[in-house]
Amino acid sequence: MSRILEDRLHAIWRQRGIASTLLQPLACLYGALSARRLRAGAQAAWAAPVPVLVVGNIFVGGTGKTPVTIAVCQALQARGWHPGIISRGYGIRVGAQAQLSSDRADAAHLGDEPALIHAATAAPTAVHPQRALAARALLRAHPEVDVLIADDGLQHTALARDLEIIVQDGRGIGNGRLLPAGPLREPPARLTRADWLITHLGADDVPPAPVPTEAFAPRAITLHLRPDTVQHVCDGHTLAWDDWRAQYGTIPCSAAAGIGRPERFFAMLQAAGVTLSRTLRIPDHQAIPARSLQDFPAAPILITAKDAVKCSPPQDPRLWTVHAAPVFSNPGWLDDLDQALRAVAVRKQAATP
Repeated sequence: MSRILEDRLHAIWRQRGIASTLLQPLACLYGALSARRLRAGAQAAWAAPVPVLVVGNIFVGGTGKTPVTIAVCQALQARGWHPGIISRGYGIRVGAQAQLSSDRADAAHLGDEPALIHAATAAPTAVHPQRALAARALLRAHPEVDVLIADDGLQHTALARDLEIIVQDGRGIGNGRLLPAGPLREPPARLTRADWLITHLGADDVPPAPVPTEAFAPRAITLHLRPDTVQHVCDGHTLAWDDWRAQYGTIPCSAAAGIGRPERFFAMLQAAGVTLSRTLRIPDHQAIPARSLQDFPAAPILITAKDAVKCSPPQDPRLWTVHAAPVFSNPGWLDDLDQALRAVAVRKQAATP
């Protein structure tokens, strides 16, 4: 989807205007068909022998699931778990069988987000549109895996899940309507069925209004990303953020991003003290075209880690990858997650013949 079309859609989805209202009949049809598909998937769902944690969203487009998935995976590894990652593999052609990181771990084989997660965590990864198929393939290839993390699998009910994390951003639920009249894949009340609701806020974002409901309220956490390290794309040289700023932060730089919300990346850099002379927004999941950077100044060009996994030789010597670290409003939630998963594992082991 082009950035122009995406911007126009999000402008419609911010309010319940005429265009959104005219699309309401289609939204009702979408909701009915989606609900039927979700029910059918759940009725025939495959239950994995290990705990399954789903990280997903109901808002179409990027809300920040990938940094949450990476943070969760690393936290579980630090607590003695051996996580495996399953994902769709968006933007690549996947055949009848799941594709595994043990065969190839680049973005062309796994997709950009699974490749990034694998690069950051070294966790075994499998991709296939059928998440249950990916899960079975991963467990066969890696019997040491004792917890599965499904990246972007909230609406894929054919894989039974034990715990859910829903990630939203400052846009909240938008106008509260389903596609195509609004930005939602599922009704707003779906948020209340998650175990944790993580709100990813950019430097310029304010927390969205809570969804009014009398149902169960998920444990609510906010997330901010802060620049942590910067890596030169060509030679891999890495500097801590403060050290990089000491060397390069006094001159105006450029930035490019092909993620769901590039402006969030740009705002993070500016909040961290970087002066940006040029910015470039690329459609999500697309590689940054080398020709689009030809007229940029000679100063450093900062890109996201998701964009870096798609860079192919020859790399532009101006490119630096910014690796961001998550800052949670309640870091203790990861201990709660660990304990919840251990309880699930005990139940599953007890149920095993």
